[in-house]
Amino acid sequence: MTQTRTGTRAYGRGGLEVGPIGYGAAALGELYEPRPADEWPRIVPTAWEAGIRYFDTAPHYGLGVSEERLGAGLREHPRDDYVLSTKVGRVLEPNPDYRPGDTDIANLFATPATLRRRFDYSRDGVLRSVEDSLRRLGVDRIDVLFVHDPDEHEREALDGAFPALEELRSQGVIRSYGAGMNQSAMLTRFVRETDLDIVMCAGRYTLLDHGAEADLLPAALERGVSVAVAAVFNSGILATDRPLATARFDYGAAPAALVERADRIADIAEPYGVTVPQLAVQFPLRNPAVSTVVMGADSAAQIERNASLADAPVPDDLWAELAAEGVL
Repeated sequence: MTQTRTGTRAYGRGGLEVGPIGYGAAALGELYEPRPADEWPRIVPTAWEAGIRYFDTAPHYGLGVSEERLGAGLREHPRDDYVLSTKVGRVLEPNPDYRPGDTDIANLFATPATLRRRFDYSRDGVLRSVEDSLRRLGVDRIDVLFVHDPDEHEREALDGAFPALEELRSQGVIRSYGAGMNQSAMLTRFVRETDLDIVMCAGRYTLLDHGAEADLLPAALERGVSVAVAAVFNSGILATDRPLATARFDYGAAPAALVERADRIADIAEPYGVTVPQLAVQFPLRNPAVSTVVMGADSAAQIERNASLADAPVPDDLWAELAAEGVL
């Protein structure tokens, strides 16, 4: 399905459509640090005001806190007016070792560790996870379910989770299902070996990492699978007009060669009045397999800025120059 950059694209085969930008709600689960009590409630309303109608979360994000807060933020809106996805593969259960003051920061979330995760990609685990997510979100249905990070659990996902999700889709409980990962190789195998119709690929199709071009994107086009691209800033190096001295790439310090490349991209884009973050968001949207870019934000101002990055189309001449210079 073709779209203009400000229009919608088909998302899966179940009749869903999404805009170019979706909101990934990990920050609502206190990613890295607690959000101010007067800030996090403004994020979802600001996203809505900015035109975002696709929202993605997971039980993993803040031990369910992200789902609860996202559900609260969406409660005033008709359920048919937005697309909602969450994930399966981690079941939450009481943490018997919890002591007052313990947080989940070892897993990157600064929430109280009253619960703990248990990897479970079985049919029963999927059904329990969905039931728990519906309760936390406060909705009567979820549109899309992703198998979350099954890197070390490929066989269990193929034998348990995917058949369960196929069952839920065939019953009309969900519209679409897929997998969300930080790699493209296993996602490509899932595209070829299951009947999923959406995948979410984080960090592997960006201005600095084109890995998914070699396997996932061609397979997705061939099989009629929609792709959501996440982590387009590669942990921050592409989030600013120029890479900062403390720039991070894939959760670690950015290698000097990548900092230099990002700086060169900024040099080429500057005369066009285009910024690196604009390029980072619009680059994946140029591929016909990609339906949307899912972006996080930990403040209302940040989500407003992120939502605007797809508004002004990048000139074709700039894309051509970036390619000719060998930085794309």
